Amino acid sequence: MTTTREVRLCVPILARVEGEGALDLVVQDGRIETLRLRIFEPPRMFEKFLEGREYSELPDLVARICGICPVAYQMSAVQAIEGLFGIDPGPWVRAMRRVFYCGEWIQSHALHIHWLAAPDFLGYESAVGMAQAHAGVLQRGLALQGLGNAIIKLLGARSVHPVGARAGGFYAAPPAEEVAALRARLVAALPDAEALIAWAASLPLPASDQDFISVSLRHPLDYPMNEGRIVASHGLDIPVSEYETHFAERQVAYSTALFADLHGRPYLVGPLARMNLNADRLHPPVRAALARTGIVFPSRNMFHSVVARAAEIHQALLEAIGLLAGYRRPAETAAAAVPRSGTGFGATEAPRGLLWHRYEFDDEGCVRRARIVPPTSQNQGRMEEDLRGALEALGLDKEEEALRRRAEMVIRNYDPCISCATHFLRVRVARP
Repeated sequence: MTTTREVRLCVPILARVEGEGALDLVVQDGRIETLRLRIFEPPRMFEKFLEGREYSELPDLVARICGICPVAYQMSAVQAIEGLFGIDPGPWVRAMRRVFYCGEWIQSHALHIHWLAAPDFLGYESAVGMAQAHAGVLQRGLALQGLGNAIIKLLGARSVHPVGARAGGFYAAPPAEEVAALRARLVAALPDAEALIAWAASLPLPASDQDFISVSLRHPLDYPMNEGRIVASHGLDIPVSEYETHFAERQVAYSTALFADLHGRPYLVGPLARMNLNADRLHPPVRAALARTGIVFPSRNMFHSVVARAAEIHQALLEAIGLLAGYRRPAETAAAAVPRSGTGFGATEAPRGLLWHRYEFDDEGCVRRARIVPPTSQNQGRMEEDLRGALEALGLDKEEEALRRRAEMVIRNYDPCISCATHFLRVRVARP
């Protein structure tokens, strides 16, 4: 006899993630026949209201897309502007931009690991609930997050929606004494960052073995942050300008959010994808710390994302320490920009994954059209695949609360920035 039940997780499932949405399931004979990750927040129309703006306004405007990863949006925008206008920002700007980006990775990953993911793996409803038993863990998270914010403020004038970046470089350079004081704090944090890798690997991470395509930037020398070509685990290797030739966004009837495919297939972006494609670019101390955990990358376990985030915190600290060594204020903090018409492309690695921008400019350097493809929307097809496998493995006969908890864990593992990127979730279970 064939039995069918419709599963709708009806309670707000993403209490620790921005945005709203719903997960609808139709279950037949113990299998998921239909799974829909529905996003139903109204669109923000951010690309549309960039039209008509001058290029110089873009870095400050796009920073408002996300309160957690504004640097990624700024750096992708300036990359697109500079590529079209033929601006060479020079080695000092490139180095400081990488430091700037390190700050964002540190603060975002520390927030996610300690305050959003850890409660899932340790069986708590929230970080508040785990505070008594794991006070030291949360204090470490706050300290690392604070360091990341301090780096962003150093170069961006403030840590939330920074205003220090511009096409060609920065508006100002921090004094050498401030840089030295912050660098000393970063050095002092290295033991905590190394310990975090071991702690993340010791969490009771669910077993998972999935076949998926990893996509990220790849740089000839460095672990990818703000420069590189787009590569994929099945062999793709293209310049940033060719993104639209291989990747396509699609609208689904049940969601206001766009989904993205690579050659017709969902794919993964983010820390696990970066690690799967770039582990050979990690600093030796990070590679050694990972080796001690016994977790090997490339990995097919999506829950190893939390270990990848911890490793990237360690990597970012080491990067920033090295780049700030021997710091000197330059005579000029930005290269001059001369507008020209045409199309500029930019792509960087936000904490959550590949972020791609395209801008069409007129002769005066005003935006005619804009397109921004954030990491969360790129991961949504992959999240649906992951949810299907995870819930079937758990057992679809489980109580609604158990299904809700596992669905929350799976989705939060991607660290989705839903309100910023596209918009997101709730889960309901309705049984006929």
